[in-house]
Amino acid sequence: MSEHREEPMPLAAVLAALDLEQTDADTFVGTSLPQLHGRVYGGQVLAQALLAAGRTMDPGRLPHSVHGYFLRPGSLEDPITFAVERLRDGRSFSARRTHALQSGKPILSMIASFQSEQPGLDHADPMPEVPEPESLPSSVALFNSLDHPVAQFFYRNGAFDLRHVSGNLFTGPAAEHSDRQFLWMRARAPIPGDQLQQRAMLAYACDQVMLEPIMRRHGLSWMTREASVASLDHAMWWHRDVDAGEWLLFAQSSPSAQGGRGLGEAKVFDRSGRLVATIAQEGMLRVPQSQG
Repeated sequence: MSEHREEPMPLAAVLAALDLEQTDADTFVGTSLPQLHGRVYGGQVLAQALLAAGRTMDPGRLPHSVHGYFLRPGSLEDPITFAVERLRDGRSFSARRTHALQSGKPILSMIASFQSEQPGLDHADPMPEVPEPESLPSSVALFNSLDHPVAQFFYRNGAFDLRHVSGNLFTGPAAEHSDRQFLWMRARAPIPGDQLQQRAMLAYACDQVMLEPIMRRHGLSWMTREASVASLDHAMWWHRDVDAGEWLLFAQSSPSAQGGRGLGEAKVFDRSGRLVATIAQEGMLRVPQSQG
């Protein structure tokens, strides 16, 4: 079933923010997108750091894994400098460290590994059976229907459409407490660019949903009063080429939460059933003692 694709205005703003200025061979500068909470969105700085590292790479080598730590909140007003360190260039693999800096201090430290395309063993977990995205409620339609400044901000600025299989957490907690979550995600317009850009866009998009299985397990939502939520670290592995402009299924879980921290995991499948990526993120999630 085909669906109308929207004008790419929110997506164009994301792509503009990811279009870094190169100031020397290993240094890049980027700006930030507006955010309601007043600090840089983690997925943005992660995607920018990955793209900066990729700009120092031979075009034939693509990122297959990234590991990053969010160290400080970033300022929306100040530019971000991305300093890339060339750790290794081998026959098949290359490694880069990227520091995202503001006022000379790192807000993100990331190491990424890149690989040349080569043959090898091939297997993957199968995609779970879930309803098709066209049969599920759209986050874009939901935000557009709500007469609330927060909802209208996400309608105007959200570059991706999210479709939860068992109800979203935008306006309240889920009916059932579970550490499992399935959702479809797709950009609101086709994404131009090569495979490096597509993989960076998946890194950008996934940060907004990785901690939701923890929230779902404990009866929380994005509207939970006095909740404090922040990404601490992020690990991602790309197994196969991906198109973030087409529907991707996130099969998510949370194996543990303790001490104000929780771990979210996701296997990401494309519409044909291929496993394209695996993601893990630990986050800080603090709520009043009477909740959770």
